[in-house]
Amino acid sequence: MSTSTSAIDALATGATSLLRFATAGSVDDGKSTLVGRLLHDSKSVLADQLEAVEHASRSRGQEAPDLALLTDGLRAEREQGITIDVAYRYFATPRRRFILADTPGHVQYTRNMVTGASTAELAVVLVDARNGVVEQTRRHAAVAALLRVPHVVLAVNKMDLVDYAEPVFAAIAEEFTTYAASLGVPEITAIPISALAGDNVVSPSAHMDWYGGPTVLEHLETVPVVADPSEDPGRFPVQYVIRPQTAEHPDYRGYAGQVASGVLRVGEAVTVLPSGRTSTIEALDVLGQSVDVAWAPQSVTVRLADDLDISRGDLIAPTATAPGVSQDIEATVCHVADRPLTVGQRVLLKHTTRTVKAIVKDIPSRLTLDDLSQHPAPGELAANDIGRIVLRTAGPLALDAYADSRRTGSFLLIDPADGTTLTAGMAGTAFAEAAEVAEADRAEAADDEGWDF
Repeated sequence: MSTSTSAIDALATGATSLLRFATAGSVDDGKSTLVGRLLHDSKSVLADQLEAVEHASRSRGQEAPDLALLTDGLRAEREQGITIDVAYRYFATPRRRFILADTPGHVQYTRNMVTGASTAELAVVLVDARNGVVEQTRRHAAVAALLRVPHVVLAVNKMDLVDYAEPVFAAIAEEFTTYAASLGVPEITAIPISALAGDNVVSPSAHMDWYGGPTVLEHLETVPVVADPSEDPGRFPVQYVIRPQTAEHPDYRGYAGQVASGVLRVGEAVTVLPSGRTSTIEALDVLGQSVDVAWAPQSVTVRLADDLDISRGDLIAPTATAPGVSQDIEATVCHVADRPLTVGQRVLLKHTTRTVKAIVKDIPSRLTLDDLSQHPAPGELAANDIGRIVLRTAGPLALDAYADSRRTGSFLLIDPADGTTLTAGMAGTAFAEAAEVAEADRAEAADDEGWDF
């Protein structure tokens, strides 16, 4: 077991250093220029890409290359009416590898930030120094808090247009920090930058000697994000059952999938949910080799000591830390579909590898981002709305609180008619510091057509 334990220790100390982060910002806050500057100054732009940008810039009468053109393809697609999703970009420095989720800035694409930030360990929120914190800034901070993004960077951009004035930066940083802290964001780092001029993006600024903190890239390279997987409860959603039934493997029965969180160990007592049957882990197979320990996010095959009725959608968890199961779910959601989510609506709920029928029993409140107040009993949630909902599922789910596990505490609501994704949900309380939303009276009227649970 020493080899596997050493691997976990290496992972925990950052031997494999990868940071997933998302960028967000209101329209014209300079997000495209910041991303372009990061890619350019970190030497992550190919020569032909830079040449194309320089040529396009000269054709527009610009002497210096417009680095926003490195990411403006998305803007051009939007102008052509093409649906825009999150764009992922990959780059690396000698100190760390990065996966950047570049999310659109327009209000109507706020829902796409949910996609980009759902797996992010850090979010960069841009603010135009001339405009300060605006509604979209608060919306992005709220989404980052809802998704429990552990690190948030406030990049106060266009400092060159306010003469690099420290009081301007200090006022914006204080306003944003106060707002984000009230949402329960655990760590906020404010950095004054000029993405156009390159100040404090990759290289320190010569115009802001009053600022002694890190540049954007320096912070991205050094922020601690790698956690010890053994600190989280083990969760293994079954994706596929392997039964070769060949002469070589006549009795082989393995359950394949990805470890969603925590660690699994040979000999460990486990519970299969939602059935509640118990067994012990007899073997773990990784890439065709038997191992003693497997951890998130490895893809493995689990073999149990007992032949149990297990299929796709079941969850295998260590008995000592197994989650409870329930058919009644209260969650905070971000509605992403154009058509509204209404009380009484029939949906499919997808949680890890399990999909069950569900009914929206109640929508107790909708969040007002200006003052974080709750608008009671809205009746429906429109696109980009954030609110509280109550669901009743056709079968029990082993759902963790999102505060405990971002992976197994999240779910999607899907339209059963056409498969459209309707809503992204986070089980349990909304913000880390927020009070529980008061429960409203819930009508328990019977539903027909086999959806009355």
